[in-house]
Amino acid sequence: MPHAVKSGIFHWKKKPALQYGVQMALQTIVFCILFSAQQHDGSIGGVAVAYENSKIFKVGAVLSNGDNIAYLYQVVEDITYEPDILPPGVTLHAVFIPMNPNPIRTAQKVCDDLISATVHAVIISHPNSGELSPAAVSYTCGFYNIPVIGISSRDSSLSDKNLHASFLRTVPPYSHQADVWIELLKFLHYKCVVFIHSSDNNGRYTLGRFQNLADKAKIKLDDVIEYEPGFTDIIQDLEKTKDLHCRVFILYANTEDAESIFREVEQLKMTSSGFIWIVSEQVLMAPNKPDGILALTLVNALDVKGHIRDSIYIIGYGLGELITKENITSAPDSCGTVGRAWETGKKFVEYLKAQKLPGKTGRVAFDEKGDRLNSDYDIVNVVDGETVKVGDYVYSKSQMDLKLNISDIRWPGNQTTKPLGYIVPTHLKVVTSEEEPFVWARPVESDDECSEDEILCPRANSSLQQTYCCRGYCMDLLRKLGNDLNFTYDLYQVEDGQFGSFEYVNGSKKKYWTGMMGDLVYEKADMIVAPLTINPERSQVIEFTKPFKYQGITILEKKQPKSSTLASFLQPFEQTLWILVMVSVHVVALALYLLDRFSPFGRYKLPNSDATEEDALNLSSAIWFAWGVLLNSGIGEGTPRSFSARVLGMVWAGFAMIVVASYTANLAAFLVLDRPETSLTGINDARLRNPLENFTYATVKGSAVDMYFRRQVELSNMYRTMEGKNYDTAEEAIAAVKSGELNAFIWDSSRLEYEAAQDCDLVTAREQFGRSGYGIGLQKNSFWADQVTLALLEMHESGYMEDLDNKWILSGGDKCDNKHEKFPATLGLKNMAGVFILVGAGIVGGVGLIIIEIIYKKHQTRKQRRMELARHAADKWRGTVEEDEPHPIPFVPPPSPFLTNERSPSPIIARPLAKDSLQETRQKSPYRYSELWKRQSELET
Repeated sequence: MPHAVKSGIFHWKKKPALQYGVQMALQTIVFCILFSAQQHDGSIGGVAVAYENSKIFKVGAVLSNGDNIAYLYQVVEDITYEPDILPPGVTLHAVFIPMNPNPIRTAQKVCDDLISATVHAVIISHPNSGELSPAAVSYTCGFYNIPVIGISSRDSSLSDKNLHASFLRTVPPYSHQADVWIELLKFLHYKCVVFIHSSDNNGRYTLGRFQNLADKAKIKLDDVIEYEPGFTDIIQDLEKTKDLHCRVFILYANTEDAESIFREVEQLKMTSSGFIWIVSEQVLMAPNKPDGILALTLVNALDVKGHIRDSIYIIGYGLGELITKENITSAPDSCGTVGRAWETGKKFVEYLKAQKLPGKTGRVAFDEKGDRLNSDYDIVNVVDGETVKVGDYVYSKSQMDLKLNISDIRWPGNQTTKPLGYIVPTHLKVVTSEEEPFVWARPVESDDECSEDEILCPRANSSLQQTYCCRGYCMDLLRKLGNDLNFTYDLYQVEDGQFGSFEYVNGSKKKYWTGMMGDLVYEKADMIVAPLTINPERSQVIEFTKPFKYQGITILEKKQPKSSTLASFLQPFEQTLWILVMVSVHVVALALYLLDRFSPFGRYKLPNSDATEEDALNLSSAIWFAWGVLLNSGIGEGTPRSFSARVLGMVWAGFAMIVVASYTANLAAFLVLDRPETSLTGINDARLRNPLENFTYATVKGSAVDMYFRRQVELSNMYRTMEGKNYDTAEEAIAAVKSGELNAFIWDSSRLEYEAAQDCDLVTAREQFGRSGYGIGLQKNSFWADQVTLALLEMHESGYMEDLDNKWILSGGDKCDNKHEKFPATLGLKNMAGVFILVGAGIVGGVGLIIIEIIYKKHQTRKQRRMELARHAADKWRGTVEEDEPHPIPFVPPPSPFLTNERSPSPIIARPLAKDSLQETRQKSPYRYSELWKRQSELET
């Protein structure tokens, strides 16, 4: 029964029972022949003449055409006498047997006439009828590792080295046509194909080779139709392909099957204008082949003499290298040596595969399977039932080169212009997902509620379908693309709301995609228009356009509050430095006081000088001097007098200048240029690389960022940390950051910078990593990829993308723009509040100190009054005593500096004061009375 394999996925079927049974039976019969020969011989292999005793090597030939026998002997004789091929003294002899259509008789003749003659290699052709005789020869010789070179057998099953280990051929198998088809499709710029083939060995080998090459060439197999040979009822499968966009068909079939397939194709009118048919060599023999098809013909395929000559020369060159480099053992001389293969034969096969010869049939070379490489093909076009050559595929300058005259091709429908190869869809299914500011989704009750700048975007959720209206950056972009490229679309939101990631199915290597990626991969949608990040994993399964916006990955977190705004003016210096400065002031003040105290020119007055001790520097003045120099205030009094103290003062002034200048410079950096910044420096921050229990960070599960961390080996520790904490959507993660549940959110820089501009409590890290871009996703090998890319490039050049950035991403963030200013910020009260508080503290301190001084002064006054009362009592007592005693004449001392005439500098001679005078003074001025009484007591004593 015919069947099709969809979506380019090929499933191997079992071999047809008849063919499989015949091959197994043939192998059994050949083995029985060999075993019976062994019993008849009665020994485990006869001993052939060793190479040391004989320099004659024999080449066997199994040919179907007797006319070429004479030519075979002539070529063998010619090569014997050609220089630089065989070593001197070595000759070749040919042994011939005719090809029998019966494979059993052919195998028996090989044993009786070739192996018994100790042949070292065999050349076989293809019979006129029957296909198993070459396989029988290969089976028989393969038991002994005797090389076999086919000159016309193109059956792909002969490439199976498990059955035909020593088989080579100078003609390529039918499956090698796939190489030319791929080059032809690339030359014509066709990106898709529908492949029709038979389910026999040749058809399957051809499809397998074509699939491998198509994957490398990025050619999509839209459909694969497989049919049983002889049963070609594939009309239903062909009808399904009419719903596909692809119009390029490749047909591999034999002549009989091709004839019936073309009848069905003609019935469906699939050979009309717009279709392209590329067929295999055998199809050209079909009598009803339609006009306009392209086919291949192998050059020199029927040149039997040319292949015989090339085969003999390959054997000659290989044998010459084998004789030179290896120790040759004897070849088998009968089929009785079943249990002992010819070991030299394995090496001989490898030497033959390594040969490269510019022969009569072109350049002869072999692949690892022994199949012919670099075969020349003619590319023909069927016009009015006849084949016309329009190009070739030949070996030129060390590689295969395709030449095609497109202008000479007559395409189906008698068209002379190359068809597109596909039908351009004008109505697309576009999928998106909500992601501000690129896509805003607003739920509505009916389809009519969408405004002019919105697009209807329903979302299916389980069995329910909810209606939404979408607007944003990507919606404007989609509307612009539709207008410029002239296509219509149906927009919808992906059901699970995810961008898409892959999972491995049942532990295998097969990936299953979710989200928007899954809808595109499994052809539920034609296009993704969303902030979809371009990455290697996604690029393997879908087609990306050029980026419409470049971005990277960054980190979002809540702004950290400052530790102390009032102490901002103290930030330029660390706490340790402030303590050292405070200590230094008082240490220097103490040093100044001691230097000035012990210097002979400091505290004490100089000879012949009127200076007094009160003019000298005391400790209080030294402290005042040190603080005055540090704070750059004028020093009116209390300066050092000694030279040593003044030197220290100058050094201290230099120290103060450096400290004040450094403080001023850092103060500008900490206050004037202060910016609200994140506490995280970037992806290399220690809290991310070595996560703590109280610090959490995450991203969106299944997103491009998640795949980025999964792909980077150096970030594996971070990926394992985030894996169980990732959120389903970016909105949930951003809300968690705002609430303090999440410390940091790692996501696309475009979205996070937008969120930070809208909410001044959020801030992004300074560093970006994992730079990439947002692209529009399309199905693999989509026809729209190039057109959409060109449209995006034109939008970039015209400035349309910049307009979208200004409209959707940069707008609305004016209130937080000061975070990104490059100019110094204006200082406010919150920056300098600590300085005002310090002044207030100074005022309060001064008031407190003056209160202490007043209290202390009152205490001193009360103490002086008590002393005055005591002195008054003492004066009265002394006055009473003095009235009773006579007054002696006191000694007149020298002039005292304390009693001088105010009008004259000459001293007044001290004399005792009268009691009346003391009493009068006491009443007028108690303080003056105390001083006079004190001097009077000194004079009397």
